[in-house]
Amino acid sequence: MQGDTLTAPMPASELPALQDSIERAACALERRQNADGHWRFELEADATIPAEYILLEHYLDRIDPALEARVGVYLRGIQGPHGGWPLFHGGAFDLSASVKAYFALKCLGDSPDAPHMARARAAILAAGGAERVNVFSRIQLALFGEVPWRAIPTMPVEIMLLPEWFFFHLSKISYWSRTVIVPLLVLMALRPRAVNPHDVHIAELFTRPAHRIRDYIRGPYRSFWGHAFKALDMGLKRGERLFPDRVRARAVEQAVAFVTERLNGEDGLGAIYPAMANSVMMFAALGYEPSHPHAALAWLSVRKLIVDDGERAYVQPCVSPIWDTSLAGVAMAEAGFGCDVARTPVEAASQWLAERQILDVRGDWAVRRPDVAPGGWAFQYANDHYPDVDDTAVVGMLLARNGDPAHDEAIARARDWIVGMQSSDGGWGAFEPENTHSYLNHIPFADHGALLDPPTADVTGRCVGFLAQIGMPSDHPVMARAIAYLRREQEADGSWFGRWGTNYIYGTWSVVNALNAAGIGAQDAAMARACHWLVSVQRDDGGWGEDEESYAHAPHGRYTESTPSQTAWAVLALMGAGWAEHPSVARGIAWLRATQKPDGEWDELPYTAVGFPRVFYLKYHGYRLFFPLLALSRYRNLMRGNQRRVDWGI
Repeated sequence: MQGDTLTAPMPASELPALQDSIERAACALERRQNADGHWRFELEADATIPAEYILLEHYLDRIDPALEARVGVYLRGIQGPHGGWPLFHGGAFDLSASVKAYFALKCLGDSPDAPHMARARAAILAAGGAERVNVFSRIQLALFGEVPWRAIPTMPVEIMLLPEWFFFHLSKISYWSRTVIVPLLVLMALRPRAVNPHDVHIAELFTRPAHRIRDYIRGPYRSFWGHAFKALDMGLKRGERLFPDRVRARAVEQAVAFVTERLNGEDGLGAIYPAMANSVMMFAALGYEPSHPHAALAWLSVRKLIVDDGERAYVQPCVSPIWDTSLAGVAMAEAGFGCDVARTPVEAASQWLAERQILDVRGDWAVRRPDVAPGGWAFQYANDHYPDVDDTAVVGMLLARNGDPAHDEAIARARDWIVGMQSSDGGWGAFEPENTHSYLNHIPFADHGALLDPPTADVTGRCVGFLAQIGMPSDHPVMARAIAYLRREQEADGSWFGRWGTNYIYGTWSVVNALNAAGIGAQDAAMARACHWLVSVQRDDGGWGEDEESYAHAPHGRYTESTPSQTAWAVLALMGAGWAEHPSVARGIAWLRATQKPDGEWDELPYTAVGFPRVFYLKYHGYRLFFPLLALSRYRNLMRGNQRRVDWGI
């Protein structure tokens, strides 16, 4: 059953039913393709972003009552049975998300005595009260005057003037941290107060008066660095008032210049909600009129993230059209499907993607790689300063598979950029190389532990898969270093950690398919261990599922239910490793077919992706569509005997 070749193709009598499932899934996906060739699905997080949006409207006194009412419907609808709000579907109570959701609902006019508010308040107080929320939530509270500014770790705006060699420099943290922090530095220097036109406050969420609390900033401090940065914070709190005004003014000016250079049109600063919202508040604090071009553009970028069906509304953390289009295109290519003989869905998607390659902007990544030419793709419609190698690799795989010679130059530029972005340990981070200054995760400001963008196995796997697919041999120095990195990263149980998808199932799929593309077969010990692990965590119903809590202490690869996306990743990994004829694959395929709806789609309530482990999780609404289609189509192709092995890097 195991090996690089197939010896018992699927009986011909079973192929029509499988083909019917594939065609229904492909038709469903094609129906969702936009006329210009791209796909974009909703990207949902937790209560935090829509709650922050309500607070932003009240901060500015720019209230849209009808929209806010629909956001209120959404927030009440995702309140958990524990009384608070979780970070993902079915998740445990989260204090920071719950405080923000309660505050937002109170701004909407929900009475503190309403049953849902009383339950939330009881859960919040039982968890230590609003004084124990994370740093970013405390900043939100400080802007509304709910906590004193001493509750916030000191981050002077003069950081903008530090030299690159200094132990803390903006280039040493991740792109998302950088774009969020820079406008925040201005806010923390100016300390503006929200307009808050309805004068809403949440003193009832604190276990004691907020102004009397002295231990807002506290451990546990996990290392020497934690204690050192705590001492530094205490010193800065005493000395910040002594900084010269002219130096502060120059630092503010530099922060504003950083933001305006990266405003990114209607897609916003960093193309992520927290950075966009901070830029809106920064411009307001600096006295910009709402009609000012920069302030108006920042506000428009925030509004474009709203998803509103007329009954309920929420705000996305960002949008994912490049990621959605490249993955949907790969699935459609595997299916070999298209109704329009003049222009297939894959050709349309490939052309749309090719036009969005970033070729003329040296983004922040160039600080570490000044001699590398641009050639990547971003995650969003536009984010020229911040392309990522993960999207670039998948786009490159799709363009290469499409086979249009017109895309050869784009593929070559993508290859060269990805090669240039490899870190010295052989792996790839998502957005920048060498973003590994781990001591910075111990500063009090970084209590979320997600300040950096180090190399990860899933992103590295995607880069290896792309480079192998376009012909780079496994003994090439770039590939050899990357494969060695992946071997070092394998977990004791045979799985790989998934930084950007949940979790070990995602990571294992990402790496196994990459190693297969690089010519490493089923007999390799690492591949065999990975497959045995996947088989060991298959659920009784034939599917696979994994809890987001596997980023904390939950078992790897296990959950209370099977999900379409995680089942697809598992069978894709097994097929990539040469186990296509293993009974586990047949059972996984049977589960996907059995759970497919008549319209060709699948339902998936659980979240299967992550923004920041233990802090921020994601639900890609397209995952339930294109990953099952990819898995079913690949299984059909292998069983037909058209291919002796999986030839692709994903």
